[in-house]
Amino acid sequence: MPVGTKEASLKIARFENGRIGLVVDDHVVDVTDEIGVEPQQWPPVGPLRMIADFERHAEALKKAAEVGDRVPLSSVRLLTPVPWPSKIVAFPVNYHDHGREMRADYRADHQGFFLKPPSSLSGPAEPVVLPALSGREVHHEAELAIVIGRGGRGITRENWREHVFGYACLLDMVVRGREERVFRKAYDTFCPVGPWLTTADEVGDPAALEMKLWVNDELRQHANTADLVLDIPGMIEMASAVMTLHPGDIIATGTPAGVGPVTDGDVIRIHIDRVGEMSVPVRRGELGATPVFDKPYTPDIAK
Repeated sequence: MPVGTKEASLKIARFENGRIGLVVDDHVVDVTDEIGVEPQQWPPVGPLRMIADFERHAEALKKAAEVGDRVPLSSVRLLTPVPWPSKIVAFPVNYHDHGREMRADYRADHQGFFLKPPSSLSGPAEPVVLPALSGREVHHEAELAIVIGRGGRGITRENWREHVFGYACLLDMVVRGREERVFRKAYDTFCPVGPWLTTADEVGDPAALEMKLWVNDELRQHANTADLVLDIPGMIEMASAVMTLHPGDIIATGTPAGVGPVTDGDVIRIHIDRVGEMSVPVRRGELGATPVFDKPYTPDIAK
């Protein structure tokens, strides 16, 4: 069965201590045992094996979604759905309005991508922890996460769908500044992904997905994936031209205009049509100070 076939349309969550469940009508069906995942295994590669072997599990998961025991979704603690990808591939300045906002003279289609460390991943029940930095703002960036199902190198635009397992909401948090981009985006909890992994056929065509982000009750970002500079087939083609993509790898599409600061006590809410919605609290941390950020910085953003 190819990745993302209609018969296997599912919303797959990771919860509690690493268990795997299907989200069905605001409930969770625990399928950890059916797919042979060890919840407390280290490293937590069970979700990667599930994605890589999805064809073998698809029928059992579909049956479990119909007849399995359910518990209320509100009673479980959701974790990031793919905690151990080999890489997180991120495309900067991939909306023209964000490029104008940041006064950037380049775009993703001719600039390329960067990598975020998997250690920056966190889930919808975990706070974004602000590093102990004075004179620096931490900004939110709303993005769509593309999760690879079938790996490969040299994937063409025409075959991109064969390699996508599913989608999720993603927040690319960043210390605003002009230091190395990865350095500013690599802090722990700076890549919340969730609330679950929605399989490709559940989403359908991802080329026109509405995305919104609020901080508290203020709408900050609102865009559509139709406005991407480098589209999803192009991102997969470009990334796989350089390196082999593996099951569970995450591609972050880039953010639209409206980025801005968050502070201790804020709540960031992101919604993407047909994918999901999650609300992530923001908390001030005690770690993260480094002399690299000692010099204050005022973001040069056009508003």
